[in-house]
Amino acid sequence: MGWAFLGPIGGLIGFALGSLFDNVPSQQMVTGDRRTTSGAFAMSLLVLVAAVMKADGKILRSELDYVKKFFLQNFGADTSGEAIVMLRDLLKKQIPVQDVCRQIRQNLDYSARLQLLHFLFGIAKADGQVHASEERTIELLAGYLGISLKDIESIKSMFVPQTDSAYKILEIDRGATDEEVKKAYRKMAKKYHPDKVSHLGEDFQKAANDKFKKVNEAYETIKRERKIA
Repeated sequence: MGWAFLGPIGGLIGFALGSLFDNVPSQQMVTGDRRTTSGAFAMSLLVLVAAVMKADGKILRSELDYVKKFFLQNFGADTSGEAIVMLRDLLKKQIPVQDVCRQIRQNLDYSARLQLLHFLFGIAKADGQVHASEERTIELLAGYLGISLKDIESIKSMFVPQTDSAYKILEIDRGATDEEVKKAYRKMAKKYHPDKVSHLGEDFQKAANDKFKKVNEAYETIKRERKIA
């Protein structure tokens, strides 16, 4: 697991890992001179998920099911079950979120951190809505992770209904020209393309498709509204 065993994340996980992720394919990503695996990304996700789930003071079955489904799809049945056991243990701990986020920021590239943010909003929305306390916690985590305000607003708009959500997803306002809309779409499609997280493995790349689809849907909405050819 490389760096995930060290620092605040390693301290939270301790020896509870057991064989978790031992059988995960060792796809590696490189950030400067650091290397980590898709398993390390998953551990980062588990710790942050625990912080978000505790935000509204309720641990919901729908949220646990969402996490289990995600790990089942990406890591298989055995690992999924162990991940839920570990998550329940993490939910009992005090999580030093700023220190955890600092460690993640140092070891995951920006595209991977954007994917973490997308997953967190998805988990918060598992019960049908993103509660204000969850929203504040995720925004706090995103700030600690070094994610820009525009990117936070873009991803949040994919889950939280807002006025002009389509424009916010593309990080523009309603006053943008048609050419600026097209330019913004090309920029966001490139930023959120699944290939940006290909270093985390094929399964994570598939999961990133949802974010990419939201960008396309936002663009199509604006095109219909403006009758852009």
